Amino acid sequence: MRREGEVENVAVPVLTCSRLRTRPNPFLWLCRCLSFVTSFSAILCIAVNVLSAIRSFQHQYDIFDGIFRCYAVFIACFVVLAETEWSFIIKFSKVLEYWVGRGMLQIFVAVMTRAFPDYKGEPKELILLQNIACYMLLTCGVIYVVSGILGIGCLKRSLQKQEISREQAAKDLEELERRREELEQLLMTE
Repeated sequence: MRREGEVENVAVPVLTCSRLRTRPNPFLWLCRCLSFVTSFSAILCIAVNVLSAIRSFQHQYDIFDGIFRCYAVFIACFVVLAETEWSFIIKFSKVLEYWVGRGMLQIFVAVMTRAFPDYKGEPKELILLQNIACYMLLTCGVIYVVSGILGIGCLKRSLQKQEISREQAAKDLEELERRREELEQLLMTE
């Protein structure tokens, strides 16, 4: 018999649900590696173009070359920001959401980095760095364009949405478990 105000001892089924651990998707990991290499290549292009612009302005080779290099630095910075997939940048320039558009921009920066070579006055190290940077970014740009044409960018976005949904479901499950434990504690104390 239960008196008023007493809580009956109720058996509550215990659900054990540890944090869901999922392995990272190898395809998304590969896409992140490509993005890292592309960002690194664009940063190299920025460095080369800054050094070339400084040399152009200091030695007064060609003022237009210096201005051209400044534009190349600005656009290469935009490439680096696009690779972060920051939502503000994607909203600002919708074409960068698609891999073909992103690849075309990377190819453009690579061509700008390679343009106007002055082999007579430039140090060999700067020329070597210029060649490495522009060909790396050119390669990344071609990979992006070809992959975009093949629909790899759409696949990546789809897999990212699934991964985000899975992470959100895991967080929701953890919150429900925490809430269940709190409620069980309330039942036990009454």
